[in-house]
Amino acid sequence: MVFALLPWTAQAAECADYLDHDLRKLHSSESVNLCELAGGKPMLVVNTASHCGYTAQFEGLEALHQQYRDDGLVVVGFASDDFNQEADSEAEAAGVCFKNFGVTFTMIAPSSVTGSGANPVFSALNEQSGAPGWNFTKYVVNGQGNVVERFPSRVSPSDDRLRSALDEVVGGY
Repeated sequence: MVFALLPWTAQAAECADYLDHDLRKLHSSESVNLCELAGGKPMLVVNTASHCGYTAQFEGLEALHQQYRDDGLVVVGFASDDFNQEADSEAEAAGVCFKNFGVTFTMIAPSSVTGSGANPVFSALNEQSGAPGWNFTKYVVNGQGNVVERFPSRVSPSDDRLRSALDEVVGGY
């Protein structure tokens, strides 16, 4: 008897363990499992905040999502109040992301991204390349779940260094 793997099964088999968690989407009762969303695909993971000097980077992150999604890149934002810059409510945070900046990439509900209380994704990213020092730290992750490069807040989504790292991971996908 021959068994065929469904595409999501093959992706899940390639997925790093730290991505295999159900995470609630921002201002939603829906959850997403990053293995099902991005297993085996390159990712750009960003910790975000709604009231930060870098919040306008949502626009550039959305542009990267639009530019690279057909090449397999998955952009995921993690709302966080670790630096006391997040909105008072998820509804307000969602408004900033979805209405003000037109974000269509996956946004995860607020959680910690630093320290011992970091969510499982950021716990692994932090172990690989260091915890974010501020909002809008960007992690370029290859299809095997390894951080290829980490960029601080001041590196904008349009920066050639970030785009070069993305070109590398999508080229290897």
